[in-house]
Amino acid sequence: MSDRLLKFLFHDAPVRGEVVQLARAWQQVIEHHDYPAPVLALLGEMTAAATLLAANIKFNGALTLQVHGDGPVKLLVVECQPDFRLRATAKLRADAHIAPGAGLRALVNAHGQGRCAITLDPLERLPGQQPYQGIVPLTGDSIAHALETYMRQSEQLDTRLWLAADDKVASGVLLQKLPAEGGRATQSHDTDAWDRTTTLASTLTLAELLANGPEALVRKLFWQERLEHGAAFQPSFRCSCSRERIGRMLLSLGRGEVEDIVREQGHVEVTCDFCNKAQLFDAVDVAQLFATGETSARVPDRKH
Repeated sequence: MSDRLLKFLFHDAPVRGEVVQLARAWQQVIEHHDYPAPVLALLGEMTAAATLLAANIKFNGALTLQVHGDGPVKLLVVECQPDFRLRATAKLRADAHIAPGAGLRALVNAHGQGRCAITLDPLERLPGQQPYQGIVPLTGDSIAHALETYMRQSEQLDTRLWLAADDKVASGVLLQKLPAEGGRATQSHDTDAWDRTTTLASTLTLAELLANGPEALVRKLFWQERLEHGAAFQPSFRCSCSRERIGRMLLSLGRGEVEDIVREQGHVEVTCDFCNKAQLFDAVDVAQLFATGETSARVPDRKH
């Protein structure tokens, strides 16, 4: 299995599709975390979904998918860069009890207060430009249903998603009905394409999603359809944390607060939520940081 994303269009039909399979990238996302199986599955589905949604963005920027929960899981975050470098993390409450087989509602929407947010952040912002963010309540019993609702409400796009994940693979299929203003939909002669293609995709089982690569899934589902294939992409895991970025964060806290932590604990240690890499700043590092604005390379990266 490999990390692969395929994009395609249905010939003379107002429908586009994408299929993604994450293997090595997904295993790197979770290798330094010990998530309960239901949390791992939900985060994997979100990771596959974020990669699929990012493939539709026509701007040079990052997509961040967040679910804020009111259940035992308080936050899930997936970030996908324009070159499909991705990272993901989940935060559980201290007293979290995760029941085997728990789904979206039990994990993050136990009291109906869960929220789904998608943020689009351009890499090169204009002066005063802020990232675009859309937020909707969580609906349905799966992340696929929640995102389908988000796309209808926020983007006015009919979208269907089929997602699956375990500790080896995260996979997904996306179908989207093209808007009429794009020209393709108004010129299409295949008016039944949306119903037909979504019905075909709905025959997929979770086992088939996990066991088959993108090319095999496309052949299995749409072997009778005329497809126009786009470029294939190779998503990968990469965390953007660094000692320099953490140093800038400490500078923003202020010298007094950081030095108080050093006096109490002997050092400041910051661990990245995504890759679990820890950076340690002792009294000498902190003094140098606030004197020069530069981080010391004296203490190497460490992983927990």
